Amino acid sequence: MKLLDLLHRWIGGLIGLVLAVLGLTGALLVHKDAWVLLPHAADPQVQHSVAIATLVDQVMGNPATRPDMISFASPDFGLDRLRYADGSGAYISQTGEWVARWDSQWQRPELWLFDLHHHLFAGDTGETIIGIAALLGLFFVISGVILWTRTRKSFAFRLLPKRISRPAIVRHHRDLGVVAAPLLFLSLLTGAILIFRPVAAVILGLSAPAQIDASLKAPTFAAVAVAPTLDWRGMIMTARTRFPDADIRSLSLPRGKSGLITLRMKKPEEWLPNGRTTLWFAADSGRLVGARDAAHLPNRVKIYNMLYPLHAAKVGGLPYRLVMTFAGLALALLGSLTLWSFWFSGRRRRVPAMAAKPAVGC
Repeated sequence: MKLLDLLHRWIGGLIGLVLAVLGLTGALLVHKDAWVLLPHAADPQVQHSVAIATLVDQVMGNPATRPDMISFASPDFGLDRLRYADGSGAYISQTGEWVARWDSQWQRPELWLFDLHHHLFAGDTGETIIGIAALLGLFFVISGVILWTRTRKSFAFRLLPKRISRPAIVRHHRDLGVVAAPLLFLSLLTGAILIFRPVAAVILGLSAPAQIDASLKAPTFAAVAVAPTLDWRGMIMTARTRFPDADIRSLSLPRGKSGLITLRMKKPEEWLPNGRTTLWFAADSGRLVGARDAAHLPNRVKIYNMLYPLHAAKVGGLPYRLVMTFAGLALALLGSLTLWSFWFSGRRRRVPAMAAKPAVGC
């Protein structure tokens, strides 16, 4: 128990700041669609085929101003988002009216908060750090519950410490942690699985990583340039004919060595906000190259596709968003107060004792 307690305290002291950042940013991002206050943001979602086809033709028709990607409005957010290769972007209404533009993510708080939560502003390196912090956080949660059993008779739930002192913070940390433990376990585990394929193999089975990668892989196609003129309207109509009950969620130009335009759709039974029902069109001609129905994916992949909605509260409506908000704020409190009590409170307590020793010998 002493070793477990020592490891628990040191892990908390070392990763407390990262966990606090993840918790706070996660709690804010859960409600992103509500606090991005822009004209037309509250417009109802439009999924009429002709309306979407007209908008896509308008936005993508000019090669000089063509974005790399269009993310279409959702039931909770009424604006389409355009993304460009240079990092700039824009929000437009579902009728094509320009609402907001930016040259970098730093001009939009929802964008840099997302980057902070997912990458710590450090790209792939930051994502790896977050994944490691999530794994350590899982140990933190499990060991914390075990250590709590020693003092369970003194349990007293409080949202905040009774006072800012080390004993009060430790007691608050212990009791808040055990209440939030199931939600923190869910958040940290889903985050770790989404970042590290080996964790997916442990939880979902050894074949899961290969099946997940196969479900994301596009058809083989030559790396061709995007033609100046394409039948964008025809692509939308083809997609709607192929999957009439699915929402059109995003359209993106080829990336890297791919020569395929990707159109993602979300069927009613899918939890993933942008769905995994996908069509690919040749970038030089606009002809349909391949399509993948999310309903036919392996069961392990279907479970994997449910993890992000669970992690980001994209299912369950407002009640589940509030539950995950509590989890995020609890993680922020646990991480930040642990950091303070471990690195600062103890030092202040020891300094007078050390200073008093010379006086005793005088």
